Amino acid sequence: MNAFEAEGLVKRFGTTTALDGIDLSAAQGTVLGVLGPNGAGKTTAVRILATLLRADEGRARVGGLDVARHPSQVRRLIGLTGQYASVDEGLTGTENLVLIGRLLDLRGRDAKARAAQLLADFGLAEAADRRASTYSGGMRRRLDLAASLVGRPEVIFLDEPTTGLDPAKREDVWNIIRGLVADGVTVLLTTQYLEEADALADEISVIDHGRVIAHGTPAELKRVVGGQTVLVRPADASRLEEAAAVIAAVAGRPAESPGRGVTTVPVEGDAAFTEIVRRLDAAGIAATELSLRLPSLDEVFFTLTGHHAEQEAAA
Repeated sequence: MNAFEAEGLVKRFGTTTALDGIDLSAAQGTVLGVLGPNGAGKTTAVRILATLLRADEGRARVGGLDVARHPSQVRRLIGLTGQYASVDEGLTGTENLVLIGRLLDLRGRDAKARAAQLLADFGLAEAADRRASTYSGGMRRRLDLAASLVGRPEVIFLDEPTTGLDPAKREDVWNIIRGLVADGVTVLLTTQYLEEADALADEISVIDHGRVIAHGTPAELKRVVGGQTVLVRPADASRLEEAAAVIAAVAGRPAESPGRGVTTVPVEGDAAFTEIVRRLDAAGIAATELSLRLPSLDEVFFTLTGHHAEQEAAA
């Protein structure tokens, strides 16, 4: 049984169709990344799975429970972090988390212990007794993430959870997510950071105009763009053209120079890379950089939607 699944979800707001029959699912203890342009329907799908919206058509289940028929039971299985931090700024960090714990029927002592543990996990222990109104935006975001974990949920919906965090704190959150998954928690992650999906997701669904337009593992989606690319940066920049000629001869197509001192060429299969290494060595062309890579998820995103993720995030 999947930890959660949505089948044929349709949601309309007046004349706008936000979801047009999407399917989403994830097995227990895995991460499903959901990517798509702004307005594609990602948040609407999350809100339906989290019992905050009702679908006009289709059905959704969490832990085998229908979210429309058993919303109260579903809410005891899930945690949710939305796009914007929603903490009580008049309360301290500890008070915010203890309040959530008490609402989840934890005893006072247990709620305080859980709050202390989460504040430490999220690097907020020193600010535990300060009002949330004094927290920076990143600190409020981390407190909001901690709040979603108070009840030790089986399924967590993270809607762009690291927005506003600096790279170091984003990595901290990634490690927390990895730890949760290792303990059997299932995560649905929407994000505009392609490297975040690549680092965390077992499978990815790409949504555009309310429909799932692609689904697969990160490696499978990268193959959508077409094959692999060899990149060579000669140690002696004056030999760039020679290096380009070598890799072009092996690939059977012209090489390109996308950056200063670098030449690249698409290849079919790993054997071409081995042959390129052999020919560069025979020609005496040393390289400071030599790699074989699949396309990036950003390239996949652009191929499928016509937009780069950075453009969408800035919109």
